[in-house]
Amino acid sequence: MIEKKERNKIRVGVLRGGISKDYRSSLLKGGDIISNIFENLSEKYKVVDILVDKDDVWHLNGLPIKPSDLMYKIDVVWNTSHSNYSKILKDLSIPNIGVGHFLKILESKEILENHVKNIEVKIPRSIVFSTYQKDFDGPIEKYAIKKAKEVMNKFPAPWIVKSFTLDSNTSIHLAKTFGELVDVVKDGVAHDKSILVEEFILGKVSSVHSISGFRGEDIYVLPPINFSVSEKDKIISLAKNLHIHLGVKYYLKSDFILHPKLGFFLTNIDFSPDFRVDSHLKQSCDYVGAEMHHILDYFLEKALKI
Repeated sequence: MIEKKERNKIRVGVLRGGISKDYRSSLLKGGDIISNIFENLSEKYKVVDILVDKDDVWHLNGLPIKPSDLMYKIDVVWNTSHSNYSKILKDLSIPNIGVGHFLKILESKEILENHVKNIEVKIPRSIVFSTYQKDFDGPIEKYAIKKAKEVMNKFPAPWIVKSFTLDSNTSIHLAKTFGELVDVVKDGVAHDKSILVEEFILGKVSSVHSISGFRGEDIYVLPPINFSVSEKDKIISLAKNLHIHLGVKYYLKSDFILHPKLGFFLTNIDFSPDFRVDSHLKQSCDYVGAEMHHILDYFLEKALKI
């Protein structure tokens, strides 16, 4: 009887790791998904751990495997690693959830600005520095001073400095002086990623989660907390418009700042839900009487239907 129940479960492969600097972040994100399924959805799903090591060797439950053999072992994959793996899975006709082409939007402020031109939201002024290359850019100290001067010539302090990683909450610094800016640019270089420097906007902060097709709505928005009715309506409208303009298939997190005089600014977007027990998504779910695993279950069912 138990064996029959196990056979009837949907096999969910959680793909994590990979040959990138985001290896550890991917492991943690995948671990959160695995924990959620084990704790809340184990009657319906069977978790299959897919690890891609730093040599790009794929493993299924600890044993090496060819990607082409996965189609006989799993029904759907949640990819927490690089978008290239989603392409491999798609070529194998394996349903999967991942960041996909949205990674380009995450790494390009210019692309994002083009998407929000027709939406009533501003984006903080910014400048992006490509990944540091020692042979081309010279010593790190001189490079950091040079780039800090470029920022000062474009817009004044304070500045927010970010490194592009899978985890949008990591590698974010506030610099108030030129010296601090130089230091955080050097820190960004250490992550071997592009660096984004943008003006700091002071105001009321809000993160809004929008989900395609959830709870019977075309775009379901988990409403922001601690805002007036008019502010809340405006934020929800902005989030929905952004969701539509970006062509989001599953999930979008939009971070806004409401400046008392200048209105709404969009400061960040993320296409990967944070399933940690202390995440903002968890707080937003609690506010409307939902559970994070309801969203996880919905995404898996949707992926299987596509």
